[in-house]
Order: sequence, then structure tokens, then C-alpha cells
Amino acid sequence: MDMNLQKMIIPAVTTLLSASLLFIVRGITFRVLHKWAKKTETDIDDIIIKAFRTPSLYWCIAIGLYIGVVVSDIQEKYVFYLSKTIHVIVILSITVAAANLSEKIFSSFIQRSNLPIPATGLVYGVLKGVIFVLGFLIILSVLEISITPFITALGVGGLAVALALQDTLANLFAGIHILIEKTIRVGDFIRLETGQEGYVEDITWRTTRVKMLPNNIVVIPNSKLAQSIVTNYYLPEKRMSLSIPIGVSYSSDPEKVEKILVEEAKKAVGEIPGLIKDPEPFVRFIPGFGESSLDFTLICQVREFVDQYLVQHELRKRIFKRFKKEGIEIPFPQRTVHLKGEKEEQKPD
Repeated sequence: MDMNLQKMIIPAVTTLLSASLLFIVRGITFRVLHKWAKKTETDIDDIIIKAFRTPSLYWCIAIGLYIGVVVSDIQEKYVFYLSKTIHVIVILSITVAAANLSEKIFSSFIQRSNLPIPATGLVYGVLKGVIFVLGFLIILSVLEISITPFITALGVGGLAVALALQDTLANLFAGIHILIEKTIRVGDFIRLETGQEGYVEDITWRTTRVKMLPNNIVVIPNSKLAQSIVTNYYLPEKRMSLSIPIGVSYSSDPEKVEKILVEEAKKAVGEIPGLIKDPEPFVRFIPGFGESSLDFTLICQVREFVDQYLVQHELRKRIFKRFKKEGIEIPFPQRTVHLKGEKEEQKPD
């Protein structure tokens, strides 16, 4: 009985001491690495250290268990199974760490570079999925399990899964199609055919999220988005034309009105945020002769879609003040009504 107790105590103490020593070494190592990372300009080292902080705990425990198993008198077959279990735990923790690390490094790289790669939830999901599949295959290899039965099972059950997850798969492939086609990108300002408009926040494996100007989120299934008509105000570029309709009275001189509008628009360039000079503002006598006014259109360029609101606000105020100063009237709708009865009474006998 004492011998059996001794056989149990020695491996347990060895495991505990080994794990404790490894925890101390781990703590010292991470402190040194943190101090070193603070001195560097890049944030990649911080990302790597943070990604491996939690998995390193499991590695210390796994190594401690392995040392305890080695010094014990456990039967060889049990040692074999325990070793395989420890290997699986280590590989799984490394896989999780590698998946999280790849996501953070990829996100940091995309933010720093100008490469046309979409940084979306779907891309991160695919990247992490590939790493998890590789980790799973490595675990099967360590356990000496053939992957042929799994491939056969996937082939047989693939049709049933595809039918059961038809909508989910449709959204997934629609999301991939949107990313590859690049007609809608994260950060673009779009308008849906239903009228909602806003910035594309993210494109995930199932939905696309659009943040509207009132600070609300519209969630659209990818399959619906791929089939709808969408206006992208960031393609082919962010700059866009702004048309401002302006009406004046029929007593106004069209050439004078055109000159005033162009002068005010050019003067506002550099003073109104979002209004740009190239190409220069110009005026067209369109739509022309209205029911109560001469209708002009002032055309200028704004930096992007949302800039049009402030530009219109400021330009209209400046134009109104200038018209008032120049004596140009902005008319209100007028109609002349002829009463038939009164005309008949006025006819001579």
C-alpha cells in the first residue's frame, strides 16, 4: 500500500513542481518581453505577446504533466494515451493562438497598407477556419486516425447539409461574391433600392451591416444584397457633383444671375469644408423657364457624399444674402385666375 502511495505521490509532486517552475519562468519571460515591446515602434510584437499569453498557461501544465508521466511507473499503454492527450492539448492551444494571432496581424497589416484587400469579418472567418482545419488534421495525424472515413462521411452527408443550410450557404457564397467583385467595400457609402443609406460597417459570412447617418445599423442578408440595386457613392471615386437648383424672378438678368452664382461658389471654395475647386463651379440655365421663375442649376464638386449637406447649407445662405444685396428677387409661385362670369358682366350691351 505504501509503495502504491509512493508511486502516486512522486509523479504528482514532480508534475506540481515542474508546472510551478514553468509558471515562474513564463512570468519572468513575459515581463521581459513586455518591457522590450514597449521600446519598439511596431505593434506586431505586442500582438504576438498578447496572443501567446493564455496558451502558454496550457503549455506549462501540459509539460508538467508530461514530466510527471515520464518519471512515474504507470503502465506503458496508459503513458501512451496520456502522451497523446497532452499532444492534442498542446496542438489545440497552438491552433487557437495561431488563429487569433493571424487575425490580429492581418488586421494590423491591412490598416497600415494600401492594398485592395477587404478587411471584413468574412475574410477573418475564412482565415481562421483554414488554420483550424489544419490544426484538426494535425491532431488526427498525431492520433494516427485516417482522414479517409471523414472525407467519405462528408461526401455522403454533404447533400443533406447543403439542403438543410441552403439559406446559410447562399448568404456565405453571396458574401464571397461581393468581396471578390469589390462593388461594395467596407467603409463605402451606399444607398439601397429601398431607400436606406449609410456606411458599410462589415461584411460577415451571413450579413452585411450598414451604419446609417442617424447612427442606426441596417442588417442585410448577403443574398438579398447581391440581388438588389445598390448605389455606391464611393465608386469610381469619393468625389461627386452637387447640383443646387435656384429660381429667380422673370425680371432678373440671366447673365447677371449666372455671374453671381459662380462668384459665390468660387469664393466659398476653401471656406466651406468639403467643397473642392477641381473642376470649378459652373451654372446652367436648366431647367429653364418655370411657371413662376427662371430656374438655374449651380453645379459644384464635393469631397464625398456626406459633405453635400453642409455645402448646400452654407452656399444657399451666401446666395440668398448676395441676391438680397443685388436686388434679385426669389419669387414665390403665382397664378393668374380669370373669372369667366366677371368678363361677361363687363361686356357692353
